[in-house]
Amino acid sequence: MELLRQTGYLLRKEILLEWRSKYAFNGVLLYIVSTVFVCYIAFNLTPGFTHSQGYPVVWNVLFWIIILFASVNAIAKSFLQESRSRLLYYYTIASPHAIILSKTIYNALLMTLLSLLALVVYTLFFNNTVGDGFWYFLVVLTGSITFSTVFTMVSAIAAKAGNNGTLMAILSFPVIIPVIMLLVKISKSAMDGVERSLTYSNFSVLALINVIVVVVSLILFPYLWRD
Repeated sequence: MELLRQTGYLLRKEILLEWRSKYAFNGVLLYIVSTVFVCYIAFNLTPGFTHSQGYPVVWNVLFWIIILFASVNAIAKSFLQESRSRLLYYYTIASPHAIILSKTIYNALLMTLLSLLALVVYTLFFNNTVGDGFWYFLVVLTGSITFSTVFTMVSAIAAKAGNNGTLMAILSFPVIIPVIMLLVKISKSAMDGVERSLTYSNFSVLALINVIVVVVSLILFPYLWRD
């Protein structure tokens, strides 16, 4: 119960700070809208591309590339922006498990909201070729949560290694690549209107990755925190 109470207070703090400044939200939202607009202009420079056979594949892959880089921009600052004095203060009032859980939940909520907004903006600019819209929506939600869990833990490791953003990219690469491959595969099935039961196994793998990352975070973060 004490862990839940501390996590709730820290989560509320994260939401209040973001609500006051809106730095991460506005910055990433601007990145998403500007990137989608640039891609829209580039696609219009190729007459007939939107009606070609390869258009749905490009539509899907391009969307996940935008979400991936938006996740990095939004979550990389989770621990990198925290000063040493503030981290020391957290050390005296809360457990490390509560801190990593609150960061993970907050980043998951932030990325879920941003991903849904990105999907709306994306479908406004480009022709929607999704066959099973609801299933694609669930894939976007799952992908947002997976990106959040992975990048939050990697951000904590990078922050303890001297706020090295390059280290975050290197550490997250082996985990993110299979996640992206799974998301592209599942979302492409949703676009083609494939039977949902055929993608249950891939969804299970994504859920397993989330569970493993969260468990590893709870085990390793206290040791990082002591340092």
